[in-house]
Amino acid sequence: MAQARNADWPGEWSPEEVEEMLRRFEAADPNPRFELEWTSPYTLLVALVLAARAHDSKVNEVTRTLFAVADTPEKMLALGEETLLEHVRSLPFYRNKAKNIIRLSETLVKEHGGAVPNDVQALTALPGVGRKTAQILRNVAFGEPVFGVDAHIHRVANRTGLAPGRTPEEVEEKLERIIPPRWRRKALRWLILHGRYVCTARNPKCGECIICDLCRWPEKRCAVS
Repeated sequence: MAQARNADWPGEWSPEEVEEMLRRFEAADPNPRFELEWTSPYTLLVALVLAARAHDSKVNEVTRTLFAVADTPEKMLALGEETLLEHVRSLPFYRNKAKNIIRLSETLVKEHGGAVPNDVQALTALPGVGRKTAQILRNVAFGEPVFGVDAHIHRVANRTGLAPGRTPEEVEEKLERIIPPRWRRKALRWLILHGRYVCTARNPKCGECIICDLCRWPEKRCAVS
């Protein structure tokens, strides 16, 4: 494909190749799912905090029972940390996560009237909430055209050459420069799912990859057409 680029273009892929990737993802999965279960910005925030170093499917098992009794900051505070611990005990780092969920719930009630703010600075000021969590929440819950770079997106962006960067922040900045705003909400989900199920950390499934011909990874093994 054409490699037309200019000095301001930050990626190895051309704009035409980026658009082609997005068109293929759209054709293959027009309504990409976000695998954590949530019903409100607050429940999504709690699920994202619990999801650190944990599988989404396991988090969903936990939150189905947790959110049945505590799906607002006020209810979570009424539940209390000790009871919360019993709900999240099966997850990694559950003690720190429970402590942060109680503390962020207190902050939301005291400083935001119980609502989750749609502001990256306010979100990252909450206990246990980093930039990745804040930006994913803003994208998924509020429909903002932003990227939160998790391990899957970071791997895909670097391995394929789509948006190389040493840090999640570098990858985020490049993705927001090369992905048009109208695509970003779905693109976040597409890239997460692609990294989770196709462009895996070990033994990536290049033969199943719909963007293999676009990928810059020198070790790729695309399917023979």
